[in-house]
Amino acid sequence: MTDRILIINGPNLNLLGEREKSQYGAITFEDLKKICLDKSKELAIDLDFIHSNLEGEIVNIIQDARNKYSGLIINAAGFTHTSVSIRDALEIFKKPSIELHISNIYKREEFRQKSLISGVVSGGIFGLGTDGYILAIIAIHKILKNEN
Repeated sequence: MTDRILIINGPNLNLLGEREKSQYGAITFEDLKKICLDKSKELAIDLDFIHSNLEGEIVNIIQDARNKYSGLIINAAGFTHTSVSIRDALEIFKKPSIELHISNIYKREEFRQKSLISGVVSGGIFGLGTDGYILAIIAIHKILKNEN
């Protein structure tokens, strides 16, 4: 059976390539999506890549993912530091999950250095730019294959 993975992107990540290039690089959201889908095909993983600026919508997506996906990767963006609801949904997910951030949140402003979701995910990737997405796909693939 082919593993099915979901990548959730939180607020403002749809503006990649336009915003704060010093933090997030020049790659666009659509280019990043294509790179991730290409990697998933290489690994024979079914991948869905979505974005939402809405906290409640992300909670609904995570809740629905329990019955559709083998694992998920989440870049909760600004909600990382504020959303108990997303944290709770991830805890309920009970399948492999990876927290991902393009920038190193621990080298940024003090308010960004606290992740509410780190304690309920399988692992995290921080500060490796958009390459972190590829590393997260590889890592979750290995977790699901019990190779990690």
